[in-house]
Amino acid sequence: MSGADRLADVVSGVLAGAAVGDALGGATEGWTPEQITERWGGRVTGVVPPYYENWRTARPIAPYHKGDGHVTDDTLMTHALIEVYAERRTHLDAFNVASDLVPKMIGDLRWVPELEAEALILQRVFLAEKWLVAKLHYGHVDPREAGVGNIVNCGATMYMAPVGLVNAGDPEGAYREAIDMAGAHQSSYGREAAGVFAAAVAAAVAPGATVASVLDAVRSLAHDGTAAAIEAVLTAVEETASEDLDDAGIGAVIRAAVAPYDTVGDAYRAPAMDARLPSRTKSIEELPAALGFVLAYDGDLRAAVLGAVNYGRDSDSIATMAGAICGGLGGSAAVPQEWVSAIETASRLDLGSVAETMTSVVRDVLAADAERARTRASVIAALS
Repeated sequence: MSGADRLADVVSGVLAGAAVGDALGGATEGWTPEQITERWGGRVTGVVPPYYENWRTARPIAPYHKGDGHVTDDTLMTHALIEVYAERRTHLDAFNVASDLVPKMIGDLRWVPELEAEALILQRVFLAEKWLVAKLHYGHVDPREAGVGNIVNCGATMYMAPVGLVNAGDPEGAYREAIDMAGAHQSSYGREAAGVFAAAVAAAVAPGATVASVLDAVRSLAHDGTAAAIEAVLTAVEETASEDLDDAGIGAVIRAAVAPYDTVGDAYRAPAMDARLPSRTKSIEELPAALGFVLAYDGDLRAAVLGAVNYGRDSDSIATMAGAICGGLGGSAAVPQEWVSAIETASRLDLGSVAETMTSVVRDVLAADAERARTRASVIAALS
């Protein structure tokens, strides 16, 4: 496969992997593994209907139609960010979040599968993402600092895969760009996780990448509680690899390892009073858990995504991250085509077109980076 073909393939793998993880995980979001097994008569193995048949009025789901192959705000935000990259065709920063991404959230109607209607992204996203509009559009806060004071969660992390793609093969660059951009949205470990996830995607799409090389990149860049949580999860998975655990057992190992760093607590729908507050010692749960599933299943996208889906809790975001990383490692062939087809139909998406757009952007950005590197090298040579 030529370099150009390989780039298109891994971009497609990342974006399709993220979307299918999001859609499958949306159905099980917020529930426990036991509730998931009881509702669907066993572990979820693909697209399933909503937890409640009367999802239009059932609490705490209403008014969202989760399940049935519907993507959530993770994919809506990811694709909106891709649109910004397509317009700018360069690296982005926190100011672009304010000047470009926020207007798309409040001004562009698009199909929102969970609402089964044309709507604004603003009308679907969680409060932590509505913060972007309040602080940047209405409050005119410096974008580099606007994330301070927001709920600390995975909101900024869930849509950072495109940042990894425009920094393909450069985890450090992806980390820096995502940290800058995420400053408009999050602070503390929420911002840190955004940087680390982007770095993982950048590492995954590098030529010759392996699960080990991705995890080496992650371990070299993560800080504070995020680093500690990732290390705890990866170590726990490594130490239990010889125990031949079933899927439920692997999920339990991951949950036990990440629990001391997760501020939400065991009752996911009833978080503790100190949940989602800034901390140097805590971490979001989603990224360490996703990396744990990637490691446990050695980069197998189907297995890692289903592990995340059946884990419950914030399963859509965990599966989004695991799917993106595994998709980068395995390319488009790693993503089950039956999932892609079902989700494209149910969510009215054309993932191939989105991937083509992003591939074009990545080519332009990488070409500009290469020219910049040549110029910089000539300056260094002249000075030394």
